[in-house]
Amino acid sequence: MPPDDEEPATLTLEELAERAGEARECLAEWRALGLLGSTDGSTFTLLDVARARLIRFCLGSGVHLDTIVRAEAAEPGFLDHYLEQLFPAGPQRTYSIDEAAAQVPLELATARRLHHVSGTPWLGQRIVKEDIEVLRGWKAALEQGLPEDALFQLVRVYADSLGRIAEAEARLFHFYAHERMREAGLSGQALREQTKRASEAMRRLIEPALLYFHRKGMAAAICEDALLHLAQHSDAPDRRDVPAQLRLAIAFLDLASFTSMTESMGDAAAAEVVSRFSELVRDVVVSHHGRLVEQIGDAFMLVFPEAGAAVSCLLGIGERAAQEDRFPALRGGIHIGPVLYREGGYVGTNVNIASRIASEARRHQLLVSAEVRRDVSLPGIDFVPLGKRALKGLSDELELFEARLRSDARGTRMTDPVCGMELTEIGVAARLSLEGRDVAFCSETCLRRYLEGRR
Repeated sequence: MPPDDEEPATLTLEELAERAGEARECLAEWRALGLLGSTDGSTFTLLDVARARLIRFCLGSGVHLDTIVRAEAAEPGFLDHYLEQLFPAGPQRTYSIDEAAAQVPLELATARRLHHVSGTPWLGQRIVKEDIEVLRGWKAALEQGLPEDALFQLVRVYADSLGRIAEAEARLFHFYAHERMREAGLSGQALREQTKRASEAMRRLIEPALLYFHRKGMAAAICEDALLHLAQHSDAPDRRDVPAQLRLAIAFLDLASFTSMTESMGDAAAAEVVSRFSELVRDVVVSHHGRLVEQIGDAFMLVFPEAGAAVSCLLGIGERAAQEDRFPALRGGIHIGPVLYREGGYVGTNVNIASRIASEARRHQLLVSAEVRRDVSLPGIDFVPLGKRALKGLSDELELFEARLRSDARGTRMTDPVCGMELTEIGVAARLSLEGRDVAFCSETCLRRYLEGRR
């Protein structure tokens, strides 16, 4: 290995194979196709290591080698365009995980695990100085008393959350910036240069935005931490049986007719409804001191420090949805009890119970457990007993209640029989008088599907 931070200027085919983790035969084929190597094909550089790994990533994702060759022919430097973004500092000296662990120093097994959790698999196991500095930071956290299991949870949260942020940045830029440039007539080198200018401008916003939203999130987390410490001074007994256990109200909320709506309206239109639903949920949750833990499609998992806030929040979201001219019915469920905090989310029996309660709800129903009913007494809200129910996956029957607002803000609304969308007079796009009955539809498409179904 050359001294300091220098790597050899050129590599042989054998050295490239060792560093890239590829068979010599594959590398020779890629060189023959003009994807690797110098002009005469006799030598390689460190850039070829990254280029080979990028090619392997593309092939492993289902892209045919011929497609990569055509892209390079149509847009010379196609692969290098992405490598410049992946490695803006250019080639650097790389280390094995063994060498990195020795430099920190850190136990090899711990270093391997941290690198695996935080790394990008296709880039391989060779690491650079930045990785070593991060390992030093994780070691410092261990030395300050953070247990190893908790550290790995934290690293996974960083990797998963920031990975999702990066994916959103890349996807949204591609769909709404790059593709619009292409549709406007740009192509080839002109398209790539314009894309590069725009992406560089966007990249300058990333780190300030990450710091801004982290400060916002930390402020909320500090307030929640204060509640945890205050709970230790309350009259209620501290009944935590295991570390990272706390008592929360868990709520699940979704659209009651999402599947039929998607089938009738199509993915794009359904996605717009989900986007609007997401806005409503986030607006109301913030004012009730809740937190959105997870969103999968049209389904939301929310947590609250106490049950009353959860009930008020979900009923409030229902009220907001009722003000929309076209919107599906909602349904939800709430339970309260001890849960375990793991990797940015919550797990345990009580989470499962809340999910099962929500699945039992019908259109416009907010179902709550007996534990929630005992905790909540709010003006303007009634709890209607529904008796005991046997819920899927639970051995014991649960006593359920329906939480209702005494004042119903929904008013007179019509329901599209095809997609389930609920409509005000303004939201009706088509009507059909059938056997003396007025049938309303959110779109001409739903009307046609309705007529086709009656033939």
